[in-house]
Amino acid sequence: MSIRQDGQRIWRGKCPSDPKLLAQMIRKHAPHAKRVLFETGPLSTWFYHALMAEGVPAICIETRHAQKVLNETLNKTDANDADGLAQLAEAGFYKVVRVKAFDSMLTRTLIGARNQLLSVSTQLSNQVRGLMKTFGLLVPKGTGRAFDGNVRELLAGNDNLARIILPLLDAWRDIRKRAADLDRQLLAAARQSQATKLLMTIPGIGAVTAVSYVAAIEDPGNFRTSRSVGAWLGLTPRRYQSGEVDYDGHISRRGDNHLRGLLYEAAMVLLTRTSARSDSGLKSWGLKLRERLGFKRAAVAVARKLAVIMHSMLKTGEVFNALAGTTA
Repeated sequence: MSIRQDGQRIWRGKCPSDPKLLAQMIRKHAPHAKRVLFETGPLSTWFYHALMAEGVPAICIETRHAQKVLNETLNKTDANDADGLAQLAEAGFYKVVRVKAFDSMLTRTLIGARNQLLSVSTQLSNQVRGLMKTFGLLVPKGTGRAFDGNVRELLAGNDNLARIILPLLDAWRDIRKRAADLDRQLLAAARQSQATKLLMTIPGIGAVTAVSYVAAIEDPGNFRTSRSVGAWLGLTPRRYQSGEVDYDGHISRRGDNHLRGLLYEAAMVLLTRTSARSDSGLKSWGLKLRERLGFKRAAVAVARKLAVIMHSMLKTGEVFNALAGTTA
């Protein structure tokens, strides 16, 4: 922790990572602090809201931006990093990160916990299939009850292997039940939100994608234009220009990785699985891009377009217009 004033360091020291203790230390050594900077991290949401509640002018800045400056120091230490952040605060040379509210973080936690359980469930089912394949027992394709029944049928009469596989199968079944509980919570949250129900009028957008989008955006006013959402989610191409060199690269892939993946999946569903009754101008546009650029690039472009359209819908409150591919 470092405090600077008028171009000079007036205090530097250590403090436990507790917002209340940090606030006490700041009030003691800098009672009239104008900016208190810290980098994004696992504790940033807690730090920001707790420090603001203590009356501390907290500012969360982007780690990637700060590290480019902090890495220029000869010796990379915590003390030097604190001095570097203090210098950035004094100079005003930093990029502010919007810290989400606890309600939005609660929704994101629900989605993350559900995804984790589904991932563990898939790993366990694959593990069961792999172990049984070693003994020549090939589990037929199927999920849920079909998978459970197929495994038990193949294990009939093989008690030695059953004593090993059945505990895994029981764990798999229990995890699926827990994931189903979180699914119900997620669907209930989607039904209670008008914004979520509005976004679900778009073909290919389900409850998970809609809830994730609303939790990430929070307030449409956080973005000056709808087009900036695509760049915020890392769905716009990077550009490199230096002298005579000028080219566009791959998409930046910065921002919310999970939401970006969900929008890409929604774009694939829109282009490949939606019925003729749900045809739209957006789908026609994406199919034309697929013929010219290939499926993956077209899906990325549609995902970026979806991000823009969804923000516009939240901003105006108007439903999806299938004919125009934009809001009504």
